[in-house]
Amino acid sequence: MDTKSFKINTENSTIDWIGRKVTGAHNGTIDVKNGNFTLEEGKLLSGKFVIDTRSIKILDIEDAETNAQFASHLASDDFFNVEQFPEAYFEIIHAEPGDTNLYNVQGNLTVKGITHPIDTSLHIVITENLAVLKTTIIVDRTKFNIKFRSSNFFTNLGDTLIYNNFDLNIHLVAETY
Repeated sequence: MDTKSFKINTENSTIDWIGRKVTGAHNGTIDVKNGNFTLEEGKLLSGKFVIDTRSIKILDIEDAETNAQFASHLASDDFFNVEQFPEAYFEIIHAEPGDTNLYNVQGNLTVKGITHPIDTSLHIVITENLAVLKTTIIVDRTKFNIKFRSSNFFTNLGDTLIYNNFDLNIHLVAETY
């Protein structure tokens, strides 16, 4: 049986996030802490990556003081509570091959110690000792106890409403080990 194990190169991997509100959107990055995945007979078998929640950066706010205030708010219990939950995880539970280089993936996302299933499509290109994985995961933040300015929990928010879904655009580069 031909099994290949890959370790995520965190220096070359990126996660970009986009959060939307009534009056616009914010975007930034968050770091991959570590991760790995396994192929068996050339097919994706399993995988997991860890996100460092303390590394959240905001890219669209240029004023240093405003950016620092927003970053501090994202780190607070209103959002990710990074002191208590410094890591989030995505673990592949099942991967079904689809079109060329595509997999339909069922996984578990854990944020703030709460785990929920997530389905996504994963694009993966594998060469001899290198693999590049790309996916977008759409996260309903309210499932992970992130309720701040959500219409599911508060009324009369007007233009302060923050939409429940945010996107994680994931680009992972991994090497065999």
